[in-house]
Amino acid sequence: MWQEPGHSLGVAPGSLCGSVPKRRSLPLLRGFRKPISLINTMDNTDVEQVTLALLDAANDKDSEVQDQVRKSMLTLGKQQPDRVLAMCQDYLLKNPKLVVSHRVVILQTIKLIVSCRIEEISAPRIKSIISLASDEMTRSKEVIPDWQQAASNILVAVGNKHINDIMEEILSKFQPGVLPHFFVVQTLANLSDSNVYGMVPFLNAILGTMLPMLGMARQDNMKWVFSSALCHFSDSILEYLANLDKAPDPTVRKDTFSGEIYAAFDILFNNWLQSREHKLRLTVGEAVGSMCHLMASDKLEEQIPRIIPAIVSLYKKNTEHYVISKSLCHVLEASVNMGSRVLETQVDNLLLALHQQVSAPVDYSDPPTVKNHNEALRCFSLLANSFPDRTVMYVLQKLENSNERSRMGSLAVLRHLINSSCEINAATRNHQFHFSTVVMYSFTFLFIAVCMCVAASTMESKKLLILASIRQPMADHSNKVKKCVVQVISAMAHHGYLELEGGELLVRFIVQNCALHDTYQSHHRPTTDPEEVTNEALRTMCDSTLHLLTTTVGRLADVLWPKLLYYLTPSQYSNATTPLCKSLIVLGNKKKSNQEPSFKIDFTQEVNLPSPQTVMIRLLVNAAFPFNSRGHGPPSLSLLQILSINIHPNTETVWEKEIPLLLSLLDESTAESLDKKQWDEKMLELLSNILVSIGDDKWVCQFAAEATRYLSTYNNALEEKSFLYRCIGVTLRQCFNKEVVKKQLQEVLLVARHNDAIEREGVAMGVGLCASSHLEGTLAKLDEYGKSDAFKKSPSIFNLLKERNEVEVEKVKSTLILCYGYVALNAPSEKILNRIDQDILRCISKHFNTKVLGIKVETKDLTMKLSLIQSVGLIAKAISRCVKKQGYIFSRKQELVTVMLDFIKSEPSDSLRTPLRPLVMITCANLMPLDPPLSENESFDLLKVCVNSVFSLPPDTHTPEKTKDEENLDPKQRKALYKDTLAALQELLRSMLARDPSPDGFQSIFKHIESWLGSVHDHERERAITATSNLLAYYLQNLNVKSMVSFHNLGALLGRLSPRCSDPQLAVRAAAVNCIYTLLSIQLRYEGFSLDYKDEAVESLPSLKEALENPDHSVLYKTCSDLTKVMSKRLPQQQLTTLVFMLFEGLVDSQTNCSRASSVILNTLLKTRGAGLQDLVPEMLEVLHVRLQSITEEQVRVAVGQTVLILASQHLQTVINALVNQPLPYDSWTSEMWMALGADPFVASQIIEMVMEKLVIMAPYVDKKESMMRGGMTKVATNQPLAMTCGLKELLLNGQSQEPAVSLFPQLFSSLTVRLGASVGVMPPKDNTHKHSGSLHVAGVAAEALRILLARAQLDEVMKRLDEDNAWDALKEQNTHITGVTLLARALAKHAGPRLPAIVECLCPSLNNIYESQRITVTAFFSELLNHHVVTELMLIDVLMNNMMERISDPCCTVRMLAVRGLGNIAVGSPEKVNKYAKELLAAMSSGMEEKDDPGKLITLEAMSGLSKVLLHLDKKNVHLLVVYIFMKIKPFLESDNDDIRCASILLMGNLSKFGSGEPVFKDQIHNVLVSLLLHLVDPNAHVVKACKYAMRVCAPVVGSEQITTMFQNHLHEDKSLHYGEFINDLTKYLIQDFPGMLNFYHISVIQFFKSNWPEVRAAAAMFIGFLLGNIQQEHLSHLNMGTISKGLVMLLQDPDPVVRVKAAEAMGHFH
Repeated sequence: MWQEPGHSLGVAPGSLCGSVPKRRSLPLLRGFRKPISLINTMDNTDVEQVTLALLDAANDKDSEVQDQVRKSMLTLGKQQPDRVLAMCQDYLLKNPKLVVSHRVVILQTIKLIVSCRIEEISAPRIKSIISLASDEMTRSKEVIPDWQQAASNILVAVGNKHINDIMEEILSKFQPGVLPHFFVVQTLANLSDSNVYGMVPFLNAILGTMLPMLGMARQDNMKWVFSSALCHFSDSILEYLANLDKAPDPTVRKDTFSGEIYAAFDILFNNWLQSREHKLRLTVGEAVGSMCHLMASDKLEEQIPRIIPAIVSLYKKNTEHYVISKSLCHVLEASVNMGSRVLETQVDNLLLALHQQVSAPVDYSDPPTVKNHNEALRCFSLLANSFPDRTVMYVLQKLENSNERSRMGSLAVLRHLINSSCEINAATRNHQFHFSTVVMYSFTFLFIAVCMCVAASTMESKKLLILASIRQPMADHSNKVKKCVVQVISAMAHHGYLELEGGELLVRFIVQNCALHDTYQSHHRPTTDPEEVTNEALRTMCDSTLHLLTTTVGRLADVLWPKLLYYLTPSQYSNATTPLCKSLIVLGNKKKSNQEPSFKIDFTQEVNLPSPQTVMIRLLVNAAFPFNSRGHGPPSLSLLQILSINIHPNTETVWEKEIPLLLSLLDESTAESLDKKQWDEKMLELLSNILVSIGDDKWVCQFAAEATRYLSTYNNALEEKSFLYRCIGVTLRQCFNKEVVKKQLQEVLLVARHNDAIEREGVAMGVGLCASSHLEGTLAKLDEYGKSDAFKKSPSIFNLLKERNEVEVEKVKSTLILCYGYVALNAPSEKILNRIDQDILRCISKHFNTKVLGIKVETKDLTMKLSLIQSVGLIAKAISRCVKKQGYIFSRKQELVTVMLDFIKSEPSDSLRTPLRPLVMITCANLMPLDPPLSENESFDLLKVCVNSVFSLPPDTHTPEKTKDEENLDPKQRKALYKDTLAALQELLRSMLARDPSPDGFQSIFKHIESWLGSVHDHERERAITATSNLLAYYLQNLNVKSMVSFHNLGALLGRLSPRCSDPQLAVRAAAVNCIYTLLSIQLRYEGFSLDYKDEAVESLPSLKEALENPDHSVLYKTCSDLTKVMSKRLPQQQLTTLVFMLFEGLVDSQTNCSRASSVILNTLLKTRGAGLQDLVPEMLEVLHVRLQSITEEQVRVAVGQTVLILASQHLQTVINALVNQPLPYDSWTSEMWMALGADPFVASQIIEMVMEKLVIMAPYVDKKESMMRGGMTKVATNQPLAMTCGLKELLLNGQSQEPAVSLFPQLFSSLTVRLGASVGVMPPKDNTHKHSGSLHVAGVAAEALRILLARAQLDEVMKRLDEDNAWDALKEQNTHITGVTLLARALAKHAGPRLPAIVECLCPSLNNIYESQRITVTAFFSELLNHHVVTELMLIDVLMNNMMERISDPCCTVRMLAVRGLGNIAVGSPEKVNKYAKELLAAMSSGMEEKDDPGKLITLEAMSGLSKVLLHLDKKNVHLLVVYIFMKIKPFLESDNDDIRCASILLMGNLSKFGSGEPVFKDQIHNVLVSLLLHLVDPNAHVVKACKYAMRVCAPVVGSEQITTMFQNHLHEDKSLHYGEFINDLTKYLIQDFPGMLNFYHISVIQFFKSNWPEVRAAAAMFIGFLLGNIQQEHLSHLNMGTISKGLVMLLQDPDPVVRVKAAEAMGHFH
């Protein structure tokens, strides 16, 4: 059995109330004396009973009870420690067979009492406690840790004060020759820790006795405890010796213990250290480390060769290395302190072992691994002080090991030693040495000082060697190793290493790792290695390190400036640009502000630095892509500004003006918001301005040459490379040396990698920019390059297939073709037209078409196609720009359009993989404005091919199947390509319309789009409507009406487009509204209105788009209706027929939303314009009638059905008779009919009156037997009233029924309310011919009709309140119907008061109905009305009160209960009328409380609640004589199991209080129930608690104590929480002070609640008694029966509820 030194269980003493925030203090108790100790005055039997009960409960199964028992015992023990300790002691002695866990709790309690009151415990009791603890600890020879540890803790606690007594007892069980108990030894060990000064004087003797015992120990646990004790003893002795000035015996010396310690060491080291048990080995190793400090120097010197290998060997046998490292550090420290000579022989083994430890992984969430690492490093420091050369060389050699962990460990040691050398130097200079050993002799001090100085000088001399050795780990690929290297470099930088030869490699290493890319930028999954160092983390660390080196290590400024410039230009450092620039900015600003000569850089003298032109090129390209490479744009621009005079003196002025503006723009932008095209133009303009300001053609030519040479740097960054080509073009444009221009053009064309599209375009744009100043030379160079050897191919057709460089040739041709296009675009306008055909198109054609053996072979290369298309488009743009100034016929236009169409026809229709389509369409759009125009057939073909090619494409989310030749685009690229394609089509359509901007011209384009508008595919409809909208907008924008002409296709266009306003796709809806708005605007222009005329109706259309964003169908159709009214207003009569029949087609649209919209638009249009279509009405009605039967879409059927039912309104009686006889429940067609009848207010009024009349005279239900087998009766609804109710409900659904519903509201409301009452619990009639008849909810129909009626009457607040309260559900069900009626009446009274007189008048006759359910409904309604003052204001109070008085004698129990409730409600609604009806109210309430026929006590409850409310307003004269009578009536209900009755009785008692003020009899009654009220403050029902607070607060003046009255009124508020424990504690003090004579009654009353049904109340009763006992004085003690109290608390301590047991234990803690 194992037991390590444990911790004593400490439980902080707690108050009865637990740990709570500091409360607001209550008023001070005047003259209140400190309570006496009950233990002194209680009967011995009672004391024993309480204490024994606590001791018995000490092992309670609930941990909270255990804690509280311990706290209570501790509280009692603090008051009378001797007596309580004696009881605990006796309990243990009398119960020798107590379970261990029980004994442990009692022993822990003894320990707590002893710890708190050690000074107050008598000497005899101390001795007996020592004896008891000793006996408990050693009674069992077996080790039982919890029990024996608890006993041991007592001895240790006593030992802090009475060490001599303890030692006397312990040493009696620690006899020579006898192996002591395990815990005897452990107790001695713990005593040496807790009382060092008391124990050390005994240790010499203890060691003397212990030494022979060591040889007797056979079991591992005994060896462990001896070893542990020796470790503790050694540490205590060392502490004693370290603080001799505070020690009782300052003459004690180390050699006092050396002999015994060495003897013990001999046994532990030679015999026990080799044990198989790892825990024992560790403890022995730990002890050996501590003992070494106390061994004689010669003995230690002798043993070092054995100790160190032995401890080192423990590493292999144990996993807990921290203890071993700590021990090893002790040994080394002791050895170094004494100047050991043999230590040198162990250095190699030590270095090996320690290196393994520092190389082990360190888990910072596991403190032992961190401590072990630090101890190992401390050992290295000790070795380095004594053997600096060997230690440093060993670490440097280990750096050569490629093992990751080994290198990490070596680097950790190296960093530690570098930093330590600095500390050693500082310490040596200041003569400050800090050691953990206790005794230092002068020769030792001198020896260590010498060692430290030697170590420091060794590190200084090894700097170059360390610099050389660090190179190997710098080449390691592991990020973990690199992180360690960075840490070492940081340390080296602060100690002067970087200024040495080779220091630049360290800087390079930092920069290299600043340039790392993200670890998981590809699709690799992250690892789960907790030590993983990601590229991001390492990069961030290097960024910070470079910044720190720049800003904090001043002497490095000349090392870093300007050498960091070297790392700016190589591509491998591109990701480090940002930190590099920031560091250079800091250094440059510092040198510039200090006017240091080194700020000016001599690029010719500095080795390896790039030229100023190269630096400028790099920084400009960086700035062009400001958010790349971790946002290198702003730092690059700022560095350019700093370096201005170093690049060229003339740049400073330009950059100081322009760069701050650019930086400001970048500050306000993000990668998404920055307009890249505009930013590129700004960068090129900046470059152009700089070159102009430099004004040195030689420098500019060199810049162009450097830029061309620098192109290869961007081979992996093609966007940047493309921009650099443009920079070269701008530079050549500024260059005056034509030879240089030709040479650089040749160089650009030769070095370009033509396989890449981005680079090809960059080359072409650069060449084009050059041509703006050098057109002749550029064309000549392009022609020359086109004839060069790069384009020569074998004439053999067979060799053509084998030509190895064919692909490259095609790509080069593509570049040349594109170059010609950009040359045309950028060339001067006055020079280019003459060269289009002969020089440019001829060369393009030559390169595009290849001849083999004289046969023209067209290329299939996509790149060449794209280049040709783009180039033709650029040429077309150039021509368009020129023809504005001079006429030009482009004869090859038709030929080029045909070529373009062939290209687009060759594209697959089911996928979009290349930009060929958009490029073709953009090119065609650019060609359209040029003369000559295309023929009609050519235009038709062009439109058909392009529209179908684009609209038929799958959506942009579709991923096409992968082909062999082409890779699929990623989603982002595919989306961008789709966007470009659609934009290109719209551009083409606009250019086509621009040739013929007329209705016919528009129609010729729209006919290609029209069929796509009704597509079943969302994306196709969206493309079509978007294209139409843009085309119409362009049409309107460019419309120029010269004569009054007809927009003849307006009706057809509106009919086709208007249903799309309800399309499922929001984008389609918005575009459709735009189309209609534009069409009507065009119509206005054709009608002769001016361009600036704004038609109010038409201008309202754009605002409808906001409504269309709401997907709710009703909103959409309402918007369509509004839109139709606008169309109707502006539509010419001759186009109406076309529009109507086009809408008929729309009823069967592929999209149901659009078919619905067609019906809405149709109905709206017929209402406004139908008068002009008389001849078509029969045909239209026939079509609509057929549609009603065949259209499956519900909303379309409704719309069409409404039209038909409007015609049927002429045959009202026939329609009503037919509908009433339809089977129930109604089908949808019948319901539509009923609803339509509400459209005519006059007809609706007739129907409502007819239905109300029938509902009054017809029986609502009949009683039928459930079955032949069962005798019960079931209420079944009669058919006609039910059918009429259903029809009325459907009629009211029509919004037009509002007028008749409002005019007949009181009658209709009353009729439906009574109908609802008669429908609750009623089954629908059975109809064997209709299988769904049983699904009808009879009451639900009436409730729904009533709800619709309230809506029609616009009682929105009533509706809102009813909906919030879920009143409608309550109204329909039998068990909640009364609640629902109450909510209905409440809502009407609050929000529709003026309507009540008529409603009450209509309802009164129903109180005498033969149907009980109807009487219940009306009585509940009237009962709630009395709850509101509005009935008095409306003079309804007498009518309602008389009706309630009559209902008191109703044969129905429920009606009587509701009548009593209504009478009570008058106190709330009309309190001023209470005294008028006092006699009747008191009589009714009194009889209600005595009601016999009241099985659920509902009438009793209502009577008490009502009387409670009435009493608040009755005059005293009306109640005075009845107070005690009523009090006696309600007292039995205080402890009722029914929460509501209990609550009502308490509230009533509170309300009675004002009538009993000053009456002694009433005061006595209050005191009789005071305890009950106090205990019910913790009632499980929250309402009861609030009632108690209220009752006690209002009764407070009657109690007879000012202090209690103040307390009740200050603290008992319903809305505030109450700290019950504090409240009762203070209250008991006042009760004792003000009512000592009633203490006997109080405590007997409380004890009665020990048997309460509610555990909360039982717990509160225990608290009450506890505080009463805690606060009572001697003179009042006779009023209490302590025996009864003790028995009651003992009983509660066995309660099944743990909370009760806790409170009982707390109460017992107050026996003091």
